[in-house]
Amino acid sequence: MAEPFQIPGLADLRRQIDDVDSQLLELLNRRAGLSVAVGQAKRQVSGKVFDPAREARLLEGLAKRNPGPLKTEHILSIWRAVLSASRSLQKPCAVAYLGPEGTFSYFAAMDFLGESMTFVPCRDFHEIFRGVSLGQFDAGVIPLENSIHGTITQSFDLFSQYEVNIQAEFYSRIANSLLSRETSLDNVKTVYSHAQPLGQCATWLRAHLPGARLVSVDSTAAAAWKASQEAGAASIGHRSMAEKLGMGSLADNIQDDAANWTRFVLIRAGEVPAGSPHETDADNFKSSLLFTVKNKAGTLCDVLNVFSAHKVNMTKLESRPLKGRCWDYIFFADVECDLTASRRADLIRDLAACCTSLRVLGCYPEGPRLDSTANTTGF
Repeated sequence: MAEPFQIPGLADLRRQIDDVDSQLLELLNRRAGLSVAVGQAKRQVSGKVFDPAREARLLEGLAKRNPGPLKTEHILSIWRAVLSASRSLQKPCAVAYLGPEGTFSYFAAMDFLGESMTFVPCRDFHEIFRGVSLGQFDAGVIPLENSIHGTITQSFDLFSQYEVNIQAEFYSRIANSLLSRETSLDNVKTVYSHAQPLGQCATWLRAHLPGARLVSVDSTAAAAWKASQEAGAASIGHRSMAEKLGMGSLADNIQDDAANWTRFVLIRAGEVPAGSPHETDADNFKSSLLFTVKNKAGTLCDVLNVFSAHKVNMTKLESRPLKGRCWDYIFFADVECDLTASRRADLIRDLAACCTSLRVLGCYPEGPRLDSTANTTGF
């Protein structure tokens, strides 16, 4: 019998790949052993597993040193998986998110933290904040704002109610799909989704489904389930939910703006440690804070002038009603500096002098933009 056709040199190339795979396996396990040792050392000091500043520097260094042919985004994706596995070896971590499984929060959390974490779905933001503050979860993933539809106000309100801090931030690109068992837009009479995706897709909905009833529900995953059970219904959310629930996608990328991003933060229990461990006050570091001022002319301007005098840029300022006090407000702000760095002690002192209350919520590196092609959803 004639020998099957062999591509010249293919067998040798495959043997070389097998050798490299064996080396990679050995090196990855060697790295894992070192990571376990790091975890043991951490437990003697703080017990904190996730160090966003350290990981950001590591990924940045890899991106700069990557010679190719692997694309940099693929290198970073591989290393995020490695880092996720390393964290799970150091300590199993339970991460809370707005559930059920299939929401954008779920996919965004996996993109940022990797699949080796234990992801726990929660009914609402209250459950996430409460569970993190009580130590039921190691961390929680919270959406703060969307580039089209603006602030998720409930998230900001809960920071003033629970003793949690912001450990890291990241951004995820949103690409919404219209999911349904129907085969034509003409048959869609009701559209379910979370309030944020409904707002993000408002122009498309007015143009293509002007007569449809729009119904806001707790999450895009819940919306997809409702639409899958109801004739004449559709949902806006992650395209992958269609396959899970036996639906199809009637339209993709229906958000009003292609540059549609959601900013997420990772929260954990306790206050921000005094004295930054990195002490770099690097340009890519940000701080978030809550503060109140006296209800009289010029007090908010005094706060802004303090940042101006110290040459610190403020990138966000949000006011929210102060609970239990009519017509008084608490302010949430983001600034481009590390407020825990020792060189910022004078800035903190000047802020305290013109605020009635001041709380630093977190100091963290500027978050990465995660634009996974698998992520095509809202909340």
